[in-house]
Amino acid sequence: MTEKPKPLQTRREPKRIEQLGRVRTDDYAWLKDDNWQAVMRDPSLLKPEIRAHLEAENAYTKQMMAGTEALQEKLYQELRGRIKEDDSSVPAPDGPYAYYRRFAVGGQHPIYARTPRDGGAEEILLDVDALARGKAYYKVVSAEHSPDHALFAYAADEQGSEVYTIYVKDLASGALLEHAIASTTGDFTFSPCGAYIFWTHRNANGRSDKIYRRPARGGEDVLIYDEPDEGFFIGVGVSESRAFILINAGNHSASEWCIIPASDPTAAPRLFAAREDDILYTPTHWNGRWVVLTNADDAVDFKIVECSEADTSRASWRDLIPYEPGRFITQLHASKDYLIRLERAQALPRIVLRDGAGEEHAIALSEQAYNLELVGSYEYDTPIQRYIYQSPTTPRQWFDYDMAARTQVLRKTQEVPSGHDPAKYETRRLFATAPDGVAVPITVLMLRGQKLDGSAPMLLYGYGSYGISIDADFSITPLTLVDRGWVHAIAHVRGGSELGFGWFLDGRLEKRPNTFTDFIACAELLIAQGYGRAGNIVTEGRSAGGMLMGAITNMRPDLWAGVIGGVPFVDVLNTMSDASLPLTPPEWPEWGNPLESAEDYDRIAAYSPYDNISPKPYPAVLSTGGLTDPRVTYWEPTKWAAKLREFTTSDRPILLKMIMTAGHAGSAGRFEHLREIAHDYAFALRAVGAEEAGAFP
Repeated sequence: MTEKPKPLQTRREPKRIEQLGRVRTDDYAWLKDDNWQAVMRDPSLLKPEIRAHLEAENAYTKQMMAGTEALQEKLYQELRGRIKEDDSSVPAPDGPYAYYRRFAVGGQHPIYARTPRDGGAEEILLDVDALARGKAYYKVVSAEHSPDHALFAYAADEQGSEVYTIYVKDLASGALLEHAIASTTGDFTFSPCGAYIFWTHRNANGRSDKIYRRPARGGEDVLIYDEPDEGFFIGVGVSESRAFILINAGNHSASEWCIIPASDPTAAPRLFAAREDDILYTPTHWNGRWVVLTNADDAVDFKIVECSEADTSRASWRDLIPYEPGRFITQLHASKDYLIRLERAQALPRIVLRDGAGEEHAIALSEQAYNLELVGSYEYDTPIQRYIYQSPTTPRQWFDYDMAARTQVLRKTQEVPSGHDPAKYETRRLFATAPDGVAVPITVLMLRGQKLDGSAPMLLYGYGSYGISIDADFSITPLTLVDRGWVHAIAHVRGGSELGFGWFLDGRLEKRPNTFTDFIACAELLIAQGYGRAGNIVTEGRSAGGMLMGAITNMRPDLWAGVIGGVPFVDVLNTMSDASLPLTPPEWPEWGNPLESAEDYDRIAAYSPYDNISPKPYPAVLSTGGLTDPRVTYWEPTKWAAKLREFTTSDRPILLKMIMTAGHAGSAGRFEHLREIAHDYAFALRAVGAEEAGAFP
């Protein structure tokens, strides 16, 4: 009989922290490398004792998952079988060429290519697979051709820390230009004339702080924008009309834009409208005027205003599409003849098109749960709006919609090589009642005819932060569990924006606990209606969704068989008290500032998952992280696992899986990423006692 692995013991080294008259003790603070900024750029600099601990954690997890290797391979092959290996995007026309991305069979990374629109041979612009060969990590986050089609620029990260280098390739010679641009966020754009590149700098603390301009073929970098507020993210782009270069600055509650005429790209940026607390706006240039999506004037779910090119101050804004309660306008785009908006009502999206005379029509659909995405165009003067339709049962479909003729052409349907029959599955939309009486939507995916007697294991997913909606998308991954008789459910909790911007506001700052109690209410409704039962549910959340996982694990450990916290933001009080971390100042408006406000300190301390661990029978937990993750730093999932293991009174395992060669998004290769999902699902199957997974040692 194989001896049961002994739970890993993490050294305790109490650190006393005094803050605003409050005192806390952190036994595992030593796991944070004091030189973390350097570690993000060069992981070999990690302290040996910390590296040894992470490697011991990985070894322990491997021991506890022993016996699932064959299952993990089976799950991986199932997942891979649903991916078309030689897939390609729908070509996007731009002048004489059509641009697209494709994958080679067996390729982990994309190939960027183009073909002449009038016919001709393919030209490969960038083969990322070739660039990634022999590297532990390699990811291209953005790539763009110059307006004159002569250059191709791309931003690459070789350690997972999201510190990118921008390279520019001469397409005539195939050679890279000298003097790549280092220490960037990966954000850049060519000026519409093609003569310059504008790019965003990332500083030593991992934040975007400056925007520079340099000649596209190389030369001196000129500082054109320096953001004074460490809490603001910044970026640069070009208007769809190609008439302006746009600089944006903002956080989750305020925004500010500056504009540069494309006709004079070396001009100093001009302020569009001054930043104001709790006012968000996004300008779109449309045929000689500006239209602006904004929440100004208490338009909680946003409205659209207009102003002239000459006067863009807020005082000049006039309503074009007035605020309508219950209609959440999420995006605004422009082509020469149409203004296109994406809006959401009753948790479902629709696309509305408005012509120059003000006449509107919508593209509407009728499934219980679905999602729509607008696809941008290189060309402004086009009658075509491309969009993507999908639902939990329907693979992604790309349509080209003729806005004048009101007809559409299906350009592509996502292929599932191993086969997919939508009729085999059923999607339902349910509503749970939160403790304060609010109805919280749930999207359920299951086999058609699934017995609702509580016997099915369930995976319940949640996020609920930053106003990000978890939409009713098609995903190949849940099908692996659903085909095994699982119910897959998404709890659309407050903190997201599925039911409007107010849904986001009701899950932040002092209302943050709503996110946690919403999730528990969703679980209880699903249990009451027979979709699952207490103790047979695995929950999953990533990043800020990991905060949700940590909170509900502390609050109701009895409900869960297992919890998967992917790069989980669980050490909230310590992280929000460290102003040097990349995301701390930008996220004070989201959670509060415990460095300056005792009220914020107490509120965060009351729910911070790491700080609220106490003796109780915790479920099985899988905490995952990436060593070079700048968003949720590696020590958060590590400390969470160590403290849970110290306090749990059950014999359920607490596991940490740390990827030593990746960051926030995990492995860069598409198939490597599937292996990580296969590992998570093997944990889930073992957590509910599935026969094919076996028991934990």
